[in-house]
Amino acid sequence: PLLQQQGIKIRAHDPEGMAEAKKQLPDLDYRDDPYAAIDGADALVILTEWNSYRSLDLDRVKALLKAPVFVDLRNIYRPAEMQAAGFHYSSLGRTA
Repeated sequence: PLLQQQGIKIRAHDPEGMAEAKKQLPDLDYRDDPYAAIDGADALVILTEWNSYRSLDLDRVKALLKAPVFVDLRNIYRPAEMQAAGFHYSSLGRTA
């Protein structure tokens, strides 16, 4: 809600928790497919560590994003690999 109050539009996908999320955050733009949520976004933020997010087609993700900004709050990708793939990659609690 704080991000929305700042004017940020959020598209969301969760393979398991969207029904519950819709109860808690009904104003988000929910998508049935992760790539539909990514398409045209300014950034991708990973909040959950579902296996489907561990196997994203990174070339497709990069092509769909307006800029290759990837924020990984579950540390499921390796920083060096993401940087080598051309992403501006941030993760939580890592120093390298």
